[in-house]
Amino acid sequence: MNFDLTTEQQMIKRTIREFAEEEVAPGALERDRSKTFPKEIFRKLAELGMMGLPFPEEYGGAGADTISFAIVVEELSRACASTGITYSAHISLGGAPIHLFGTKEQKEKYLVPICTGESLGAFGLTEPNAGSDAGGTQTTAVEEGDYVVINGNKCFITNGSYAKFVSLTAVSGQKDGKKEISAYIVPTDAEGFTVIDNYEKMGLHASNTTELVLENVKVPKENLLGKKGEGFKQFLMTLDGGRIGIGAMAVGIAQAAFERALSYSTERSQFGRSISQFQVNQFKLADMALKIELARNMVYKAAWLKDQGRPFTKEAAMCKLYASEVCAEITSQAVQIHGGYGYMKEYHVERFMRDAKLLEIGEGTSEVQRMVIARQIGL
Repeated sequence: MNFDLTTEQQMIKRTIREFAEEEVAPGALERDRSKTFPKEIFRKLAELGMMGLPFPEEYGGAGADTISFAIVVEELSRACASTGITYSAHISLGGAPIHLFGTKEQKEKYLVPICTGESLGAFGLTEPNAGSDAGGTQTTAVEEGDYVVINGNKCFITNGSYAKFVSLTAVSGQKDGKKEISAYIVPTDAEGFTVIDNYEKMGLHASNTTELVLENVKVPKENLLGKKGEGFKQFLMTLDGGRIGIGAMAVGIAQAAFERALSYSTERSQFGRSISQFQVNQFKLADMALKIELARNMVYKAAWLKDQGRPFTKEAAMCKLYASEVCAEITSQAVQIHGGYGYMKEYHVERFMRDAKLLEIGEGTSEVQRMVIARQIGL
């Protein structure tokens, strides 16, 4: 068992950490305040060749592995979680389903612009009445000649305003008395397709979260992604990979909170000595370091299993569940160690705490992860 990163992974980590510290971190606080999407950062990430990192070189990707993807998500999230979630969704939700289930023609047409950064990747599963119960999809896709006509709503869609096309699920018929759900690639500039960006969120203010409204949107039949009736199954497989991204995000945010809490504790004096000398704070910081290490190892294990072509559904759920809950705990403790200053925006840790909450909700709530794990252990 070898815990060392490969030479390539080490190089990617060095490159992205330097980029994150120089290009991403300096404006993170202001972007959060102004809710400004980091467009320029993603232009530069495209120049670095990061936008198609784990996808094949023939489609403009870098041919890297899932561990490398996790490293990039962690480092970006350590600097700015809004940037981290934008990148994670772009790869794991936007590009992955096209890579996994698309035809060669679809990959050439749709995966290439994702890899080059020409389009951000987005994925439409959640609906106003279909959250944890994604099988409750109400969006419909009806065949009319050579086209499919799609009607419905999708909500909480990351990157919707910056995606030139979205992979989404729709009910395409009935089979054995049950909904037949299929996936389609839908251009966002199609007639009848509206992207609404007016959510007011608790955190991740610099990321783009939208509602999609589809009114008689016509797409060619060849925009079917994968096999008809297998859209729901395909998107569950996509979410397994996405959960590795959420786990990596959680590790990055937790790492940033830990580093600020550690630094503050050595600088802040009370009762005649630095607060890092009080055992209560030493224990808090020791627990933070412990839990971050365990979470990162779980993320890497899930990523490694995926790269080996082995089952990783259970481990992806575990890494997402554990890392997200640990992140929420660590960011809260970081605020506590800062005391009153932790409640002030300029000390960053309150932003980490707000950003962390989404990770216990998105891509399957903590409760859903426990359901997945329970099924995987035979319950």
